Amino acid sequence: MQYNELNGAIPTTLGFLENLQKLNFSHNMLIGDSPNGIFNLSSLVEISFGNNSLSGSLATDICYNLPKLEMLRISENHISGNIPPSLGRCTNLKLLSLSYNNFAGSIPMEIGNLSKLQILYLGVNNLTGNIPNEIGNLSALQYLGLEANSFTGTVPYSIGSLSNLKNFSIAINSLHGQIPDTIFNLSMLQILDFTNNNISGNLPSSIANGLPDLKGLYISGNQLSGEIPGYISNFSKLIVLDSGGNSFSGRVPMNLGNLQNLQYLNFDSNQLTNDPSMLELDFLISLVNCRQLKVIEIGSNSFDGMLPRALGNLSASIEAFTADFCGIKGIIPNEIGNVSNLIELDIRGNELTGTIPDSLGQLTKVQRLRLNDNKLQGSIHVNFCHLVNMYHLDLGNNHLSRQLPTCLENLTSLRELNLSYNSLTFTIPSTMWTNKEIQIMDLSNNLFNGSLAPEIGSMKGMRELYLSRNQFSGEIPSTIGKLQSLENLTLSNNRLHGPIPKSLGDLISLQYLDLSKNNLYGEIPRSLEKLKELVYFNVSFNELNGEIPNGGPFKNLTADFFVGNSKLCGSSQYEVMPCKGNATSSSIKTRTLKYILPSIALVIILAIILVYLMRRRNRNTLLPAKSTSPITIKRISYYEVLNAANNFDEENLIGIGSIGKVYKGVFSDGMIAAIKVFNLDLEGANKSFDTECHILCNICHLNLVKVITSCSNHDLKALVLEYMPNGNLNKWLSSSNYFLNIVQRVEIMIDVAFALEYLHHGLPSPIVHCDLKPSNILLDEDMVAHVADFGIAKLFTEDQRISLTKTLGTIGYMAPEYGSTGLISTMADVYSFGIMLMETFTKMKPTDDTFVGEFTMRRWVFESFPNAITQIVDVDLMNAVENNVRAEESCFRSIMGLALECTADLPEERLAVKDVLKRLKKIKTEFC
Repeated sequence: MQYNELNGAIPTTLGFLENLQKLNFSHNMLIGDSPNGIFNLSSLVEISFGNNSLSGSLATDICYNLPKLEMLRISENHISGNIPPSLGRCTNLKLLSLSYNNFAGSIPMEIGNLSKLQILYLGVNNLTGNIPNEIGNLSALQYLGLEANSFTGTVPYSIGSLSNLKNFSIAINSLHGQIPDTIFNLSMLQILDFTNNNISGNLPSSIANGLPDLKGLYISGNQLSGEIPGYISNFSKLIVLDSGGNSFSGRVPMNLGNLQNLQYLNFDSNQLTNDPSMLELDFLISLVNCRQLKVIEIGSNSFDGMLPRALGNLSASIEAFTADFCGIKGIIPNEIGNVSNLIELDIRGNELTGTIPDSLGQLTKVQRLRLNDNKLQGSIHVNFCHLVNMYHLDLGNNHLSRQLPTCLENLTSLRELNLSYNSLTFTIPSTMWTNKEIQIMDLSNNLFNGSLAPEIGSMKGMRELYLSRNQFSGEIPSTIGKLQSLENLTLSNNRLHGPIPKSLGDLISLQYLDLSKNNLYGEIPRSLEKLKELVYFNVSFNELNGEIPNGGPFKNLTADFFVGNSKLCGSSQYEVMPCKGNATSSSIKTRTLKYILPSIALVIILAIILVYLMRRRNRNTLLPAKSTSPITIKRISYYEVLNAANNFDEENLIGIGSIGKVYKGVFSDGMIAAIKVFNLDLEGANKSFDTECHILCNICHLNLVKVITSCSNHDLKALVLEYMPNGNLNKWLSSSNYFLNIVQRVEIMIDVAFALEYLHHGLPSPIVHCDLKPSNILLDEDMVAHVADFGIAKLFTEDQRISLTKTLGTIGYMAPEYGSTGLISTMADVYSFGIMLMETFTKMKPTDDTFVGEFTMRRWVFESFPNAITQIVDVDLMNAVENNVRAEESCFRSIMGLALECTADLPEERLAVKDVLKRLKKIKTEFC
């Protein structure tokens, strides 16, 4: 018996289902204590309530009345307490999964009684103590997962008795001692994962002839020493060799080329050396034979050799080569440009000399290129402008000189650029300042001269800008005040003159501002008092005069930040002379407060009322084109977010997504909002945050979720969004506790279509959402739909209509061309909309077990269309009143016909979203 549409607690009435054999509560929204009452159903064979939010502890007599139980899956909940020893009574168990909970204490030795157990998952808990020897009694065991706990002691020798074991993981624990020789007698073992423990000693000699089926050897983050034995190449099926972060020494084996299936190789952070009689890193030559290799990581070693020219013969499958801080010397071989599929190249922190080879311009797929902290000379070649997918470029701390190529504006994907500590000269090309996407730019410690171009105000995405220790002259352009996201600005040690622009007071996110050691004059603008985030402000050694402001952030500044300006005056805390003529200034302030400010406040209030009335006028009207201009988002502090979400308490949790969690937050001013917290441990979380920030902060529409503010630092990245009290569409479709009538469903889909029309046709550059699904459609108090989650959205250029991406959306909702080749266009969103339209009126998910192989949701609808359409529509929608049946059938037929047109296999055969919207409006008029 399966319960896939539950919400809340597990029903207590299940205790009366005496003949029940299978009970499946997985992937629901269950809360409350663990359902110990169901463990009295003696007929049960399978119990599963994984992926919920259950808490409490398991009953101590859990297996007293379950003689037939073969599967117990309680993973991914919040269950705590000890693992009951009575589990040892369930002697017919074949699968036991308690992972991703809060279990504490040790593993009971009674678990060794489960002689039929094939799968045991206890990972990601708070378990402590030793791993019991009794685990060696589980002779049928094939999968053993104990990772991410706090186990101590040594790895028991009894593990070697598990002759059927295929997968063994004890990663992220505190185990010590050596790897038992007995483990290498496990002839069926495929995955061995000891990552991040304190295991020491050498790799045992028995490794030579054991583990013939091994595919993954994960031993990084330990204290293993000695040489990496050459007979490791006997593991002919090895796909992953991860041995970084140890103390291995000696030479890298020369026979690694025998590992024909190898895809990932990591020797990073060891004490490995190269053959001193060889000039080149000869072991790299042997890797040419590994034709499936994707990643090579050999950084932080002591190789003392040159990169071989044979590097260019590596497999075309290579995507990442990192060899940072490992003693590489000589030149970068020109042949490296042949490794055409490289996405990351990191050879920083070495002793590389000569020029940067022109052939690097052939690596058109590269996204991260780090050559910093070497001794490279010459100029930055124009071929760099071909690297249009570059995200992060670091050439800092070299001996580069001459002028920057003007074509660097072509690097539209660039987000981080570091050219600091070189000898680059001449002016910065004005085209450099037109990149609106770049976020971090460090050009400090060079010989750049000339003035800062007014175009600097175009860099809307800039967060950190370092221009100190150059020879810039002229005035600071006032347009710099347009950089609303700027957090760090350093212009110190230049030849800048003129006044400090008042527009710097518009940099609402600014935390660090250094203008010291220039020739600036005039007063410090009082507009800077508005910078609530400012914690560092240095204007020392200039020619400034007048009164130092004492409001806002200036209250916390010391005299050190103002020294070397003999004409400044102000408060004694700044150790400057007191100001004269304060009475006149005070009179002006009094007049301003008494007469001018109330007038301004009245105008603002009237403007707010007018905007509110205009937005209320018609919920289906697109906002005017000017609404597409960037919205200023005031960032808030980590502690404000933390307090609002009650320290991210589980009671405030309202949603869990693939990239993080969403909490309900109540701020100090009474505002209720949704706080989307990104999990920074996940790959792509930072990029997802940046993408969502960029898109949502630059668009505005009634049917798009609104960003209120954001928080971004090293510990937290969060978006504060409009709170939607009615949750998401998925909740209304997947639970029997909620119901939407025909009109509501049609109106929700019209709202979504309005949002898509705006994204596809209402902006200068189209935006493709890429992940439309019911869980990303939020409903406000009036059941108006708002499209959310733009973490993988794609912003096209003005003339672009199609693009490629490696980031895939959700299975079942992706268009065929998107899922198979990464090809996306606005038609990909239309396909997802069509699938969602089918789901909204059938309550069937495209990932349902019904749909296998070529029998997809679309085919299911197609085979029922048009005559049997009422057989697949949600039964709750079928009206029992006879005179409405025909009208309802016609309505459903029109909706499903539209959905089929949206989900045509070929993009060019699908409807444009503008036509979809017209059809939906017509359906609403005729039938609703």
